Amino acid sequence: MREIRITKNEEGQRLDRFLKKYLNKANHSFVQKMLRKKNIKLNGSKAEPDIILKENDMVQLFLADETIEKFRDKKTLKDTNIYFDIVYEDDNILVVNKPVGLSTQPDQTGRRNLVDQIKAYLDAKEENISFTFKPAVCNRLDKNTSGLVIAAKNYDALKQANKAIRERKIKKFYLAKVHGHIKESLELKDFLIKNEDKNMVRIVNEERENSKAVITYARPIKREGRYTWLEVEIETGRAHQIRAHLASIGHPLAGDKKYGIRDNEKYQVLHAYKLVFDGFEGDLKYLNGMEILSDIGERKILQEVGK
Repeated sequence: MREIRITKNEEGQRLDRFLKKYLNKANHSFVQKMLRKKNIKLNGSKAEPDIILKENDMVQLFLADETIEKFRDKKTLKDTNIYFDIVYEDDNILVVNKPVGLSTQPDQTGRRNLVDQIKAYLDAKEENISFTFKPAVCNRLDKNTSGLVIAAKNYDALKQANKAIRERKIKKFYLAKVHGHIKESLELKDFLIKNEDKNMVRIVNEERENSKAVITYARPIKREGRYTWLEVEIETGRAHQIRAHLASIGHPLAGDKKYGIRDNEKYQVLHAYKLVFDGFEGDLKYLNGMEILSDIGERKILQEVGK
């Protein structure tokens, strides 16, 4: 018999859905049959599949260890090397600096990605101990955009961070190097249409079918030859928003081969350098008002543009 204590990460979900995550190779009918035959109990009693789990509930599996392990697919990480810098960490969240060239999410290529590396990092610290919740990133960056990414260590942090981002209460600031000279601050309000086949977007100045509103603010902070360094804040967080929005007004990012023009930069010069938190509640209220700055080897960029 195996007992599983329900933590905050698992509470609030149906018993059968928890079991399907824990016994992730078992089919629906097997889980239902084990509950019906009382081979799986909740707090020592027979339980209905749709009962909602609470923290400190005890799920009992009256199954042989060999049977349990047969129905559990424990994924191993191919690459446990860490390619990110930790900028801030506590019991609830982890903020890391993602380098250029590292994808945020896993894809079908099987190449290294930030999510798997965060899991490996927490596994090594023995913090990734939830039975069904795995650390998840709350904001994404393009593969060739560097900078701050928020990862949630538990379900409450994930839910609250996603809500705060959705409600635009977490402010996100970027450093961008663009072609041309920009003298005044910009407030760009347009609409974005995504072409899924080409993985590209285009900006239009009026709402159209399948378009989404995009709002981008840009403030010039330094001229560098034929380029301008900008501090960019996005109110909406659409895919390729900054790249396409600035390109649409004739100021593409330096190094942006998809939306820009040929230059000597190897990658697009775009770095997510600052986050300002708000919108957290309950045990996470301590995060409100926190400002997190990227702690990077390229810190000289920040120093230079501040001159």
